Amino acid sequence: MTSFLALDISGIAPEEGAPLPDRVISGAPRFRTWNVEEAPHGLYAGVWEATPGKWRIVYDEWEFCHILSGVSVIAEDGGEARTVGAGDSFVIRPGFAGTWEVVETTRKEYVIRL
Repeated sequence: MTSFLALDISGIAPEEGAPLPDRVISGAPRFRTWNVEEAPHGLYAGVWEATPGKWRIVYDEWEFCHILSGVSVIAEDGGEARTVGAGDSFVIRPGFAGTWEVVETTRKEYVIRL
């Protein structure tokens, strides 16, 4: 077994989902998630995609994101809104609360650490 893992989603069936109904602010966003890594102690990596809409988010985990395509606006409660698009990378830390708005279907690579 190798310790190198490519984020290759070919051959992986996506998990379908959506924000909890009480978190949706506008639209009818839908998610597709391709989990490439689910390691012990709460480490996840893969690709996530969402269709247009806006919902509340609350992070208890640490997440690194790299946007592959699309446009989203992430706004922290009491802070500024940030528009992210293809090529942008960022970290969302535990304790972040605000909104995620997908303006144009967005696909990202992610690594989550609980």
